[in-house]
Formats: sequence, structure tokens, C-alpha cells
Amino acid sequence: MTSESGSLGFYFCGLILLLACALKIPALVRRRHDMLLRAACLLLFAAGVQMFLAAPSSIVALNRLTGVPNFAAPTVYSTTIAFSGASLLLIINWRPAPHEQTRHASRVCITAYSLALVVLIALFWAGRAPVEQVTLFDAYYANTPYIREMIVLYLVAQAVAMMAASIMCWRWSREVQGSLRAGLRFLAPGYLIIVCYDGIRLVAVVSRWMGHDLDFLVDKVSPPLAAPSALLGSIGFVLPLAGPRLSETARIVRQLKQLTPLWNALRHVPTPGAIRASLPWWRTPPAVLLTGRRTALYDAIHALAPYCEPDVRESAFRAALREGVDETTAAVTADAAMLLIARDRQRTTQDHQVDAAEASVRRPSDLVPLSLALASPVVRDLHAHYVPQQKAARHV
Repeated sequence: MTSESGSLGFYFCGLILLLACALKIPALVRRRHDMLLRAACLLLFAAGVQMFLAAPSSIVALNRLTGVPNFAAPTVYSTTIAFSGASLLLIINWRPAPHEQTRHASRVCITAYSLALVVLIALFWAGRAPVEQVTLFDAYYANTPYIREMIVLYLVAQAVAMMAASIMCWRWSREVQGSLRAGLRFLAPGYLIIVCYDGIRLVAVVSRWMGHDLDFLVDKVSPPLAAPSALLGSIGFVLPLAGPRLSETARIVRQLKQLTPLWNALRHVPTPGAIRASLPWWRTPPAVLLTGRRTALYDAIHALAPYCEPDVRESAFRAALREGVDETTAAVTADAAMLLIARDRQRTTQDHQVDAAEASVRRPSDLVPLSLALASPVVRDLHAHYVPQQKAARHV
């Protein structure tokens, strides 16, 4: 347990948490009075420091460095109480509530856990813990005056905060939707696992009071619970932050896919006066690619206006109505058919243009229905009917 290999996991997690905290420092400097941001930074910092200090190698090094046996115990337990208070404080400020209610709850939380921190340190210095214990401190000193109270204090303080946070997350998750709800549903069991962790260690402590030996609960059963709780907590905090961005990206990618038929049909339409920038999909952000594609499609539709014939649109509209669709869908289908035929007319008869007054192409507010309408049998049939005529006219 004291080997470097056994501590690498602690150090890696701690480094990630402290790095995340460092990335939030500029925002904290700008918004130093934002209680939610302060709580988030405190949570990340306390969790990161806790992971570093709880590593077996760090415990041994800290005891040797200070020359005080088990000096690492109150140090780790202090960061545990700070983490517990920060977790509860974050949930209090994160959940929507009247300002005064949030402010009062925040003050109670800060006062209670600051007091617990001071009492914990005082209890350690009042007690005696001369024999170094790296993994069994809680059980070994369960009957030692003052040290016993210190152990119970940190376990109860953490359990209370985690239970309260878990209940608040679960209740709040019933009132919200989307990624926030999903995140809260991860956080609630994550906090509950920590409560189980504290409960298991308390059972080992109480068993010592009763003359029994259940020390394996401290160094064998409870430590494996840290990994799933950390994983669930990380996912729970990341989902509400990344969820909306991922949803927006998915929406944009879906629109790009839906616009593909229209893009394939009009991408080579000459657009004099319009500047087209090359946007390779593999190195262009989806939002930029969507904007560029929509702009290019609007330019192409505008360029086809002189080749759009009202008679073609009217024929397609009536054919679509005969298929049993509503007027709105029939209108979009008619526009799609007219544009497809106008594209072919532009290619084959550059000099044959409809009078500007008769050109009736509309600027669609949404290109997606227009793109999807290209798959309509009305568009395919009308296009198949007009293409031979255009080819014949080209060879006359």
C-alpha cells in the first residue's frame, strides 16, 4: 500500500482535479463574488488535495517530513471535511431557490463545516497517536480518547453532507429535464456511495468499542468504494456542462445530414458574385460548416431564380396535392421540383431565362424541408418528365 504504484491512481486523479480548478481561476478572479463558482473551485481544490494527500506514499512522506506520527490523518480528514462542505455548498447554490434562502443555507453550511474543521484539528492535538498507521488509523485508534472523537467527527460530517447532497440532487432531478437531470441522477448515487463508505468505517469503529475486530472493513471493504463514487461524481458534474453543447452539436450534425440531398443537387450551381470558401468537413467546426452550407444553398437558389418557371411549380403543387399531402408540404415539394428542373435548365439553356417578373422562387425560411422533399416521388416523376424535353431542346 505504500508503494508508488499503489499511489499513482491517487496522484493522477488529484492532478486532473487540480488542473480543472486552475482552469477556473481566471473566471474566479473576474467573478470573485459568485458563490456558485467559489464553491465549485473549493470543491475541485479540496478534492484534488485530498487525492494527493490520501495516497499511501504521501501519508508516509508527510509523517516523516513533519516528524509527527500520523500527522497525515488530520490533514487528510481536514480536506475531507472541506470537500464535504464544498459539495453541499455547491448543490445549495446550484439549485434554483430564493436568494435569501440560498444565502442563509450557505452561511449555515460554511459555519458548520468551518467549526468542524477547527474542532477536528483541536481533537488531534489533544489526543495521542504515537504509532503510525497508514491504512488502519480509524480502527486502530477507535478507543483512543480525543482521537476517537476526531474519527467519528470526520465520518459523520462527511456522511451528513453527502446524504443531504444526495437527497437534494434526487429531488431536484424530478423538476428538471435533459442533461441536468441526467447529471443529477449520477450525482445522487455517487454521493450515496460515499455515505456507505462512511457507514462501513463507522461500523468498524463501533465494533472496536464493543470489543470486536472488523478492521477488514477499513482497509479491504471501504477503499474500493472510492472509485465508483469518484466516477459517478465526475460524470454528474460534467454532463450538465457538456450536455447542452453536445446536444447542440448533434442538432447541427443532424441538420447537415438532412441538407445533404439539397447540397448534392445544388453544390455545382454557378453563383456569379457570390464568394464560396472551401470548408473541408474534417477540419471545420460543425456550426461553421452548417452556416457556410446554408449560405451557399441560398446563393444557389438565388442564382436559379431566372430559370424557375411558375408553370412547373404549379404542376408539381397539384401533383403533390393529389398524393394526399397538406398544402404546406405540397408547396415545399413544388419548390423542390421547380429548383431541380431550373438547375438542369441552367446547365442546358444558358440563354433561356424566365422574365424577372415571372420568376417566382421563394427564399425558404428552412432549407431542411426543401432538402427532404427531393425524395418525394412527385419530384422524381416531374424531373424525369422534363429532363428528356430539355435534352431535346438542347440538340434542336
